[in-house]
Amino acid sequence: MRRQKTARVVIGAQFGDEGKGRVTDHNAAEVGRNGIVIRFNGGAQAGHTAVTPDGLRHVFSHVGSGALAGVATFLSRFFVSNPILFLKEMAILATKGVEPTIYVDPQSPVTTPYDMMINQIVERERGGDRHGSCGVGFGETIERNLTPARALTVADLADRSGLTAKLNLIRRDYAPARLARLGFAAAFARNADLFLSDAILEHFVEDTGRFLQAITVADARAATRGRHLLFEGAQGLLLDQDRGFFPHVTRSNTGLRNVLVLAEELNLKQLEVTYATRAYLTRHGAGPLPRELPEKPYPGVTDATNVPNAYQGALRFGWLDLDVLRHAIAEDLADAGRLPGLSIKARLAITCLDQIGDDKVTYYSSGLRRQASIEAFVAAVSRDVGASDVLLGFGADRESSRAYQARGLSTGAAWNSRAY
Repeated sequence: MRRQKTARVVIGAQFGDEGKGRVTDHNAAEVGRNGIVIRFNGGAQAGHTAVTPDGLRHVFSHVGSGALAGVATFLSRFFVSNPILFLKEMAILATKGVEPTIYVDPQSPVTTPYDMMINQIVERERGGDRHGSCGVGFGETIERNLTPARALTVADLADRSGLTAKLNLIRRDYAPARLARLGFAAAFARNADLFLSDAILEHFVEDTGRFLQAITVADARAATRGRHLLFEGAQGLLLDQDRGFFPHVTRSNTGLRNVLVLAEELNLKQLEVTYATRAYLTRHGAGPLPRELPEKPYPGVTDATNVPNAYQGALRFGWLDLDVLRHAIAEDLADAGRLPGLSIKARLAITCLDQIGDDKVTYYSSGLRRQASIEAFVAAVSRDVGASDVLLGFGADRESSRAYQARGLSTGAAWNSRAY
């Protein structure tokens, strides 16, 4: 079959919070209202911030970060839908005058209140050994859906009686067994009033009905037909379930793997992939953080999105390590080799450059700590990582972006010079 389409992809190259929302918003503004953002991993734990030039701000969770530019959203089967938090986000967007068009794959897994309860209880019980979860039940949903009898997808929500029966199975049988397997059997009895609350179950069934009314159920082909495709990733490459620092990982593939599956189904011929990183390193949650610092790296660093919470704690900071960055991106691009007919044009986005202020940028390269002006730092990243095409972010909104085109890179060194 003849390949016809080109799609843009945004992937976080670190531990998340790299600026994927602002890059996706930038892409959406360029393609216009005929675009559609495809969420290809993650779920309600995402927090992608986009700000319009006139100051309208939203932290996106379910809805694609192109919504402020009028772009639709498709939640693929690799995305976990959480009706409770979806409705909350849609209500917030409505107060801002934004009414996005949402398509959801019928195979999208669905988070129940019981997945959220298990997630939050276990993280509290772990204490200092927490895995760094957001507490919204994403990983627990993936785990439960591994067993067909307990699986719940968007396709199941229209049958209210069948849904109620499955929710009863989950809360009465699965939840205590799951907590016991995790080593916290006594926690079910301590929280039985929540698990066995009929009011919570009935309210959730009502929420699923409202969820279905707010979306259009459609597969990838139907949802994206005739549109400009904008893939938006969640979390980052260093949190990938197969390549991150286990057990401090997310339960999804955060790079190209899911994109490649969808690209084959949609008969795409080229992907323009932007790997996003801040000018420094962050991690929100427990787990290793290379080059970690005891405090924020520059006085001008601010983050209104990643506020401290009971499950992840405060945002952590480190210096950017170009060796780690290069390895993570190269490893992800290597996955594209399984689709030889697909061309990959890769670039880099460096965000939060405005927060450096008058300081020199501190970073690591070849194991050595280095300092440079912003201009020299960008040139070093371009050279070390092999990215000739770099998008620079000097603020929160899409109009703060600038393009950097490296000179002197050999054809073989530049990502955007060949097909992978």
